Amino acid sequence: MPEGPEMYRVARRIQRALGRRPLTEAACAFPDVDRALAVRVGGPPPEVTTLGKALLLAFDDGARVYTHNQLYGRWIFSDPDRRPDTGRQLRLVLSTERKSALLYSASEIAWIDPGETHPFLERAGLDVLSSGAGVDWIAGWIGRDEFRRRQLGHLLLDQGFLAGVGNYLRSEILFEACLSPKHRPLDLDDEQRRDLAEAVHTLMWRSVETGGITNDPERAEQLKKAGWRRRDYRHYVFSRADQACFACDGAVEKIEVSGRRLYRCPACQPDP
Repeated sequence: MPEGPEMYRVARRIQRALGRRPLTEAACAFPDVDRALAVRVGGPPPEVTTLGKALLLAFDDGARVYTHNQLYGRWIFSDPDRRPDTGRQLRLVLSTERKSALLYSASEIAWIDPGETHPFLERAGLDVLSSGAGVDWIAGWIGRDEFRRRQLGHLLLDQGFLAGVGNYLRSEILFEACLSPKHRPLDLDDEQRRDLAEAVHTLMWRSVETGGITNDPERAEQLKKAGWRRRDYRHYVFSRADQACFACDGAVEKIEVSGRRLYRCPACQPDP
């Protein structure tokens, strides 16, 4: 499933594709959304934003379309007079005279009237990317009472905590902050909490700008030039079980936390 940075990149691409040219087509496979979209043809395209792993299409009057890719949803772009050759099911179409943004295979699409909300939006936590939150803001959020007693290995997958953090970011953030998945916010001193906030901020934005690479950019570039495969230089620890830690040369281990695989360096990330 795409994580927050991937959806943020998609949102930027949709916005660039549509610009501010009038919509020539707006349709959805779900009848209630399709009826609401039909009257938008001829008007300006929506502003495209994200909240965690969800993508929102916001129209000028405050109405919004909520979409969530889940495992199989995918946005594809094409000229407005053609459709890609794919076996996927077309769910949502937004077109101008120059470009089409097409959502395939997504099962979660909903119309939200002005002033209304959606259950996912109500329970979502801090989205570092769409909010523009800085390190101090993130550190304060991490220290909130409702999060203090929960282990980070579980907490970081809770979309009510940091919306958009998923499985690869969880492992990478903990490694960058030198924290074990067993640490809780209440175990951290002020410096450790700020280190965690900096890891969240740095790696989420790095992933946006690099297309999913969380490893140190200079190291990643060197390894790429040396002939390493992308999957081997992309991350610090994620999906690198039994390989050498880039920081200490110890072996990266794979464990399971919250039913999902988690990677860490035991030497760099000792348990509390």
